[in-house]
Amino acid sequence: MPNIDSLILNFDRALRTLCARATSARPLPGGDLEETRLDEHDKRGAAALMRVNHAGEVCAQALYHGQAMTARNREVRQVLEHAAAQETEHLAWTEQRIDELGGRVSVLNPLLYAGSFAIGAVSGLLGDKWNLGFLAETEKQVEGHLDDHLGRLPEDDHKSRAIVEQMKEDEAEHARTALTHGGAQLPLPARQAMRAASRLMTNSTYWI
Repeated sequence: MPNIDSLILNFDRALRTLCARATSARPLPGGDLEETRLDEHDKRGAAALMRVNHAGEVCAQALYHGQAMTARNREVRQVLEHAAAQETEHLAWTEQRIDELGGRVSVLNPLLYAGSFAIGAVSGLLGDKWNLGFLAETEKQVEGHLDDHLGRLPEDDHKSRAIVEQMKEDEAEHARTALTHGGAQLPLPARQAMRAASRLMTNSTYWI
């Protein structure tokens, strides 16, 4: 169970996620590519899709930190914290790309963080196999969203596409790792509920 030190640490992580610019140990994917000229329609569309991706990474940070806080096994906590660290890099990449496109992050991020952290903490309390199964299913669904975004981003927006492609690779790796460490497949109703919540998040943050 979480102690006071754990709660303080997670509160600090929440403030950093929501109020400070994230940093990345890895170089920005596509950072060496030349910026292509996009018309205003394509530029707004690309910025909106990257805002959705950024909001998704805010949710991922909250989910995995909530799951790690209540995970019972040290190795499971390490898997979750490793995933969260890479999601921090995704947060930095998407935020930088949004700035380059002249867009903005979602105003819903604080609400999304709070809700996702609570869901993650409850997931951890259900036991490690379900905790890891939740991680695997989350990443599987995110991978599908990113694949959809690759089909919707402008073909000439090579910089955004490079970021999304690397994110998709990382999410697939997280899912495989979770299953390798004993994650169980979630029941169909749980997977359907997750898809419904994900659709609500993506549809709202595209505009807000």
